[in-house]
Amino acid sequence: MEENYLQLFVDETSLYNRIVLGNLLPSSWWDPLPHFVQTWLRNYIAGSILYLMSGFLWCSYIYYLKRNVYLPKDAIPSRRAMLLQIYVAMKAMPWYCALPTVSEYMVENGWTKCFSRIIDVGWLAYVVYLIIYLVFVEFGIYWMHRELHDIKPLYKYLHATHHIYNKQNTLSPFAGLAFHPLDGILQAVPHVIALFLVPTHFMTHIGLLFLEAIWTANIHDCINGKLWPIMGAGYHTIHHTTYRHNYGHYTIWMDWMLGTLRDPMDDGACGKEM
Repeated sequence: MEENYLQLFVDETSLYNRIVLGNLLPSSWWDPLPHFVQTWLRNYIAGSILYLMSGFLWCSYIYYLKRNVYLPKDAIPSRRAMLLQIYVAMKAMPWYCALPTVSEYMVENGWTKCFSRIIDVGWLAYVVYLIIYLVFVEFGIYWMHRELHDIKPLYKYLHATHHIYNKQNTLSPFAGLAFHPLDGILQAVPHVIALFLVPTHFMTHIGLLFLEAIWTANIHDCINGKLWPIMGAGYHTIHHTTYRHNYGHYTIWMDWMLGTLRDPMDDGACGKEM
């Protein structure tokens, strides 16, 4: 019975592989590859497309279509700065994609608390588990991010790569994944640790990992969305200018509880409200 249930996860990841690889590559290029390698290749291609497309569309909108509406001219990063951010992110992308690939492998082998179908637990339990999962991820990413600042060797050799973007005119949606590879992986690790502690819907877990690419693009555009208690770009821009505030991920709750919150409305370090 357990073996049959685990096969559902394998069938699901195989479907994702066919959808992405089957539509973008000749079957002779990927079909002979081991399943694990197929999964990594799918994550790499899908992650790269999502990062580049979301960054390009958002930059086109805020910097060109709505030029000077949300940001003053001197706050728009140069093309050279954005190309450098793309270079750093794409250099790290193969390593980033190792994390979801490993997490899928662990799920397929029954090492986690993942479930394949919502009907296995019911919608109420699914929602409760999802809330617990998100709370755990928020807690984990806050502390991981904060320690990357507080532990000097981690900051110097890992996180400083991202913090060269420390002003409005150096931050762009493309900076969202411009990290040292290990830094990016460490900040996403709470998503995977949660799988061992909280029953989690597998497809939701995969979706949330890929949502990171869109979310990180959004919080690096310097536009104050003013959607309390969301940790939007207004808050995150302050993080890049002070280095000691607003470590949170999706919300401001951890910063509020632990005294590291700084409000963009009191700071003036963000662009026009959206």
